[in-house]
Amino acid sequence: MHYELEGKVALITGGAGGIGAATCRIMAESGARIVVADIATDRAEAVAADLRASGHEAIALTLDLGSEDSIRAMYRATEARYGRLDIVDNNAALLTADQAQRDGDIEHMRTDDWDAAFAVNTRGTMISCREALRLMTPARRGVIINTASNLALQGNVIQAAYSASKAAVIQMTRAIATSHGKLGIRCNAVLPGLTGTPSALAHLPAELRETVEEETLTPGLGAPEDIAHLVAFLASDAARYITGQAMAADGGTSVHVPGYARLNRFFNGVAA
Repeated sequence: MHYELEGKVALITGGAGGIGAATCRIMAESGARIVVADIATDRAEAVAADLRASGHEAIALTLDLGSEDSIRAMYRATEARYGRLDIVDNNAALLTADQAQRDGDIEHMRTDDWDAAFAVNTRGTMISCREALRLMTPARRGVIINTASNLALQGNVIQAAYSASKAAVIQMTRAIATSHGKLGIRCNAVLPGLTGTPSALAHLPAELRETVEEETLTPGLGAPEDIAHLVAFLASDAARYITGQAMAADGGTSVHVPGYARLNRFFNGVAA
């Protein structure tokens, strides 16, 4: 699928991960020049090298979203290389296994773990948006897409810090869309559900995966490409009238009544 991004410069943070790498590839195939930014420098270089081997233009940059200096250096390097910036996909987040294991309910939340989630997911994304806007505003054009989460819309027994930090990203998205829309800059948020990335599939307990799949309205979990296609569409001029939106891509898990899976089995005899 082609999204008419010829000649545009697209910066994807977390570009070495499952969703990020898929987004880099789909945008490159649509004609964009790609900046793959990730804390995992070697993996970012590998993604960029694969794109170049396929005839696309791509560079890799190191990014630590918890460091303001690192974020600003990423934007300076992008501007020095291309002299412009058209698209930013703020996809990077704090998703380490250790952090996820400690991110439970509020009663048992360690203050350091709460602060870490907000330092990267919210503060880091804010700084990235700010630096992007400083490049986009003089040109009076640009698109920013922030990755939030469907957990930002729902209560959960775990991941209280992650969910709250991503809810703040949604509100930040609305603020940017409102303050900079008349300057030609659009800003939207994408809210993935549990997505079948290699990392998620490797570390997710089978029982938890089965529970999520039961509550998913589509036949199975989404793939990284399902999220990447939405990001690429929002980045394109085909979405020029869409801004300030929080768009879930979660197989419908955030829209149904509680207990959907059991209700479905009871009324329809469906093996969910």
